[in-house]
Amino acid sequence: MQTSVTPTHCPYCALQCGMNLTSVPDRDGGGTGVEVTERTDFPVNRGALCGKGRTAPALLSSRVRLTTPLVRTDGVLRPAGWDEALDRIAEGLSRTRTEHGPDACGVFGGGGLTNEKAYALGKFARVVLGTSQIDYNGRFCMSSAAAGGIKAFGLDRGLPFPLEDVPKAGCVILVGSNLAETMPPALRYLTELRENGGKLIVVDPRRTRTAEQADLHLAPRPGTDLALALGLLHLVVAEGRTDEAYIRERTSGWEEARAAAMAHWPEYVERITGVSVPQLRETVRMFCEPEATMVLTARGPEQQSKGTDTVGAWINLCLATGRPGRPFSGYGCLTGQGNGQGGREHGQKADQLPGYRKLDDPAARRHVAEVWGVDPDTLPGPGRSAYELLDALGTDIRALLLMASNPVVSAPRAAHVEERLRSLDFLAVADVVLSETAELADVVLPVTQWAEETGTTTSLEGRVLLRRQALTPPEGIRSDLHVLRELADRLGVEKGFPTDPEEVFEELRRASAGGPADYSGITYRRLAEEDGVFWPCPSDGSAGPAGSAGEGGEGAVVHPGTPRLFLDRFATADGRARFVAVHHRPLAEEPDAEYPVLLTTGRVVSQYQSGAQTRRVDELNAAAPGPFVELHPRLAERLGAVEGEPLAVVSRRGRAVAPARITTAIRPDTVFMPFHWPGEGRANTLTNPALDPTSRMPEFKACAVRVERVG
Repeated sequence: MQTSVTPTHCPYCALQCGMNLTSVPDRDGGGTGVEVTERTDFPVNRGALCGKGRTAPALLSSRVRLTTPLVRTDGVLRPAGWDEALDRIAEGLSRTRTEHGPDACGVFGGGGLTNEKAYALGKFARVVLGTSQIDYNGRFCMSSAAAGGIKAFGLDRGLPFPLEDVPKAGCVILVGSNLAETMPPALRYLTELRENGGKLIVVDPRRTRTAEQADLHLAPRPGTDLALALGLLHLVVAEGRTDEAYIRERTSGWEEARAAAMAHWPEYVERITGVSVPQLRETVRMFCEPEATMVLTARGPEQQSKGTDTVGAWINLCLATGRPGRPFSGYGCLTGQGNGQGGREHGQKADQLPGYRKLDDPAARRHVAEVWGVDPDTLPGPGRSAYELLDALGTDIRALLLMASNPVVSAPRAAHVEERLRSLDFLAVADVVLSETAELADVVLPVTQWAEETGTTTSLEGRVLLRRQALTPPEGIRSDLHVLRELADRLGVEKGFPTDPEEVFEELRRASAGGPADYSGITYRRLAEEDGVFWPCPSDGSAGPAGSAGEGGEGAVVHPGTPRLFLDRFATADGRARFVAVHHRPLAEEPDAEYPVLLTTGRVVSQYQSGAQTRRVDELNAAAPGPFVELHPRLAERLGAVEGEPLAVVSRRGRAVAPARITTAIRPDTVFMPFHWPGEGRANTLTNPALDPTSRMPEFKACAVRVERVG
């Protein structure tokens, strides 16, 4: 066997670590044929990988993945041919449209889909089905940060600077992120920060592995991050640490934001958050004294019913001290899912068209409709957000096409969502594995995955990357692009859905041209030759139409991409960043006598998201075999709980049972559960679907519970 090496990227988180896939003999007959080897030339991870990345080829084995379509007959899923399965889906969607109208058909996507698939899925929903009812699971991850970034800067890109800038800052405040477990190779940037003399402040109600690296750890009560940020801004003003020239020259709205912050004096914030006044003052000193500092947020402050305002408060802190748009400074969001950034840019989100255009903008509709060859008046308007879409299943929405998502485990109020999925007239799922959601489907389609196909993703840095195909998929497995083309054909749209990913990307370039997320200057050729290209990357006017930039034609001007945003102006009409006046408000569900404890949820290092993939990898399961309830010794003593004993955590929405893990690393008023598992230990049975009014993000990060011994 001749060995071949394919440079590509990890299929998991938004770090999108570079790796090589090297061909190996298929010793166990499982159909893998590749192993991960080090790729040191990619600058983000420089060869480092976490356990999930190293073991990713295990997912390629026929022993753990779907290998044939399944259709439900007499209540049981049975193997079927592709034509039968596709015919069943087309018939189910067509019947639903005829009997109930196009909006009775829903589409639900995923942040793991490549840019090409996300683009094609959004186009399929709007052009073929004519439905407004499309959203994706990325709504559960970055939507509050996206909304906050757009309000303040006029643009949402997770990080407006590359990760390589982080170690050059003088101080970083990391809010609600446990990088050591969610993105282990990224921890090196924080290590290098401290080696360079910079300071790290971690905000987390738990003393995580990341918090252990911090110079200062703040452990606020869950759901009080907004008050914390406002209290810090109050002290910045009171201590005369604002950058008045920057505020005057580069921002607007300061007077209102300052007045809101001044209502949150330190002692008041201490009572709300549990963070002491001396810690607040020390945070301000550490953050304001260096010339360059950053705030990085993640799911902790964002997955709240006030997540957009919380992000806005942290951005206000950065603006008041003159950080955004300056070297090695500013605000950034640590995007979670592998293509969470690109997935929300190109059309599978309820209110967006490709290029991060707004669906209710007439000019955006005209531009995209022209690329698609349709009348803009035929495009539906904005639809429901993710949880609202799932909540409407079986009533307003009667049929659902779902790709690359597992809401039975990942959605808030998960038992209710499972019930809604069961109530559908028709459910079709395309996935790599038979997830808990796929088990409920009428038709299940086995589709190709990362190493078996070529496509692009966009990392948390806004860096567009090329994942290359390393091996031929097993017989009987087809790509999501093939699925959409075949369904479009069966539903009467015979053109516009190519199966070649590069052809799809070329259309995506045209559709995104001139939009906030402009990819028109990016080509597969450039991505193959460079370490990715940062958007926006527009074609220069002298290069002719989109498609010529980057091809080296005579007179073409190749745009280099934009690693660092906002250096000259912000993406607002007047070029100024906007302060947004925000005020602390309580959680949607505060503890009371019946439910006296707060539950917060999160991830562990050896599992990923809903666990549909990682729970099928033996090495990862050995390291993290199941759910647990993390609680403080004082709470354990009150309950009479002992280590390893099963505990029931009960909320207004349901009950979950998992073994106790007793630790001083968590607040006494809080318990923690990871959300990767189904069954009786499903953490999202408990979580609250209360929605942020702007982002429509559910309040995953805090809800009221009681904890009981079992038996």
